[in-house]
Amino acid sequence: METIFNYFETIPSSHRSIILVGGITFFWLLEGAIPLFKFDYKKWKHAIPNLFFTLTTVIINFALAFLLLKTADWVSANNFGIINWLPEMPLWLYVVLGVLFLDFFGAYLAHYTEHKIKPLWMVHLVHHSDHKVDTTTANRHHPIESVIRFAFTLLGVFVVGTPIAIVFIYQSMSLIFTQFTHANIKMSPKVDKFLSYFIVSPDMHKVHHHNMLPYTDSNYGNIFSIWDRIFGTYLELDREKIVYGVDTFPDEVKNSSLKELLKQPFQGYQKPTGVEEV
Repeated sequence: METIFNYFETIPSSHRSIILVGGITFFWLLEGAIPLFKFDYKKWKHAIPNLFFTLTTVIINFALAFLLLKTADWVSANNFGIINWLPEMPLWLYVVLGVLFLDFFGAYLAHYTEHKIKPLWMVHLVHHSDHKVDTTTANRHHPIESVIRFAFTLLGVFVVGTPIAIVFIYQSMSLIFTQFTHANIKMSPKVDKFLSYFIVSPDMHKVHHHNMLPYTDSNYGNIFSIWDRIFGTYLELDREKIVYGVDTFPDEVKNSSLKELLKQPFQGYQKPTGVEEV
């Protein structure tokens, strides 16, 4: 664990880029081999706006990275934060708790908040308005949302007290997990169900992309499924019944246009038109 910790403490930007590109490439190829849904679409055309938003997310995170570094250095130097106030523990447990709590603040809490505050939901809508969810959907976030998500991660680093090595471990895991859970891959239902007791599995997250409530407002987690189970936001739905998108914004043509997606947060809020029974 010490070797891993030391590596991520000074991980080169090129290695982080390899994780991003390598993950997309791996799951892109896997989707072609074992697809969950056989989409009738031009995959590259569908990917263009999603890859654009992936690029903007990378640029924003890179531009603001110094804030993460300064905050992580400060909490380490001042022994500040939840994991630093706990009794002394093995390094592996220190890392696991750091990643677990960062997953709460940087992913679960951020995601939950975006669904509950109307202006933030309109920003997050860009992610949900994809009608063909695949691995490129993972980072389909409007630039405004990238800033919002970064702010929650920064809050997490401060409150949890994570050194930069744990921050980079969390971000690397988060990246791979979001590509994995959005990937259009077919996994054994039993295996998927087993995984969902510990981590966010593909089927578990795809329920969140169903186009109607209450499923849209469920399964907010990114890496660990524990947060949805603790806070009662875990729901299940037969994968065959999942319909991607948002019921109040059904225009797939507009939802596939980069120009329209950039304007999407500034549309008027629309109350969901229907609620399915669980």
